[in-house]
Amino acid sequence: MPAQLEDPTEYQKIFHWAETQKDGTIPSFATRKNDPYEYQPGFNNFFESEAVPGTIPRGQNSPRCVRFGLYAEQMTASAFVAPRHLNKKAWLYRARPAVAHQGFTELPDNTDTESNFLPINPRVHLSPTQLAWLPFDIPTDGEIDFVSGLKTIAGSGDPTLREGLAVHTFLANASMKRRATVNSDGDYLIVPQQGALDIQTEFGMLYVQPGEICVVQRGQRFKVDLPDGPTRGYILEIWGSNFELPELGPLGANGLANARDFLHPVAKYEIEVAPWEIVYKLGGKFFKSTQNHSPFDVVAWHGNYVPYKYDLTKFVNVGSISVDHIDPSIFCVLTARSRDPASPLADFLIFSPRWDVASHTYRPPYYHRNVASELMGLIYGEYAGRSDEFQPGGVSFECGMVPHGVAYEEFKAASAQPPPEMQISKGAIAFMMESSRPFTITEWAWTSSKKHEHEPKMWDNLVDNFSKHKEEVDRILAEGVKEIGISNGH
Repeated sequence: MPAQLEDPTEYQKIFHWAETQKDGTIPSFATRKNDPYEYQPGFNNFFESEAVPGTIPRGQNSPRCVRFGLYAEQMTASAFVAPRHLNKKAWLYRARPAVAHQGFTELPDNTDTESNFLPINPRVHLSPTQLAWLPFDIPTDGEIDFVSGLKTIAGSGDPTLREGLAVHTFLANASMKRRATVNSDGDYLIVPQQGALDIQTEFGMLYVQPGEICVVQRGQRFKVDLPDGPTRGYILEIWGSNFELPELGPLGANGLANARDFLHPVAKYEIEVAPWEIVYKLGGKFFKSTQNHSPFDVVAWHGNYVPYKYDLTKFVNVGSISVDHIDPSIFCVLTARSRDPASPLADFLIFSPRWDVASHTYRPPYYHRNVASELMGLIYGEYAGRSDEFQPGGVSFECGMVPHGVAYEEFKAASAQPPPEMQISKGAIAFMMESSRPFTITEWAWTSSKKHEHEPKMWDNLVDNFSKHKEEVDRILAEGVKEIGISNGH
């Protein structure tokens, strides 16, 4: 799997520059060389794209007659009067508007998914125990596509309250055939771990491979094909918010995930007269509508409410060049606001290859308690920062204020001698889905045979080194008492 590279020649083996344009310029973005699609770079831009040049009306959005007899349809994703920097919308020019369908039918509940994470729900569980799951098995019996393969692990809140989040896994062995889906609850941040995802959206195509992520936002219809066969991955779903880039503060204008490295699709339409099924998720329940034409008949579009993808190997890591660790917020790729201005609803962080050069500093992650719920996954490689076994496709979870850290053997080894300057997480990408909100665990994850607890015995032999210095400590304290007495005139 690709990792952060220092040698430009190695970089070029993984990425290719798009063909030189007619005016001799070279596009300012690169994709992996097996990615078949074209993209538009940027983040939170106003984009536009036409599969047929001259389709988008100029000077207005909804003329009396759109060229080629197309319908104008607006997708409004924020309050109409939301401030400009938060206002989200897109105009789509399509062969048939989305309203052209044959009605809705409620589908049976998927008992492996969950949306209500309030503790009064008997299907969710609270636990202060550090939990972990081995990689979940991809089904081998029957055809299970992306929608049918959704399983929920944990979350907080409820989508009908318009604030909260859920963490899912997807386990699929089949492409979606004339079947699309739309999340009416919130935004999906999708993290493939095994196998690429060929995603068709109303705005165009996204090819997302392990080491990349994509975001498909609330109300946007899409389907997932599996060009590499069976697939497994993770999803961070958020309600009542959208993902944005974290502020850089004193870092200045550059670093972390650069806006120019986010890629958005270009218009690609499909005109097909055939039966289609659209699966809607609303309030955690599933419904379907049917129609006799493709939902991906958008010939042109413009707006700032567009799905996108990002290659995690392009993340620009920063860290200490003197002493100590910087807080893990420096690894944040995307964040989503909550109603508390001081605490995000969700952060998506990654731990990828980087240099660690801090002097006179304890090298492993320090012993820690913090307010955030932390759920980690491993895309590929090995990650040494967990308390015990952690495999690609697995999950590790710690709730807020639960202590965590390494076993004594690792502490002793790291304390014994100065660490060398070294590259860590080489050939690996791990991620963390972090929230200020407490998580509850779903019944599906709680009863899974893959669940195991971090073994508490691994910390039993943490030695009380302080007591070995009793004589020295007593002498210092005695001298301190004597000095206080002298200063008081006794």
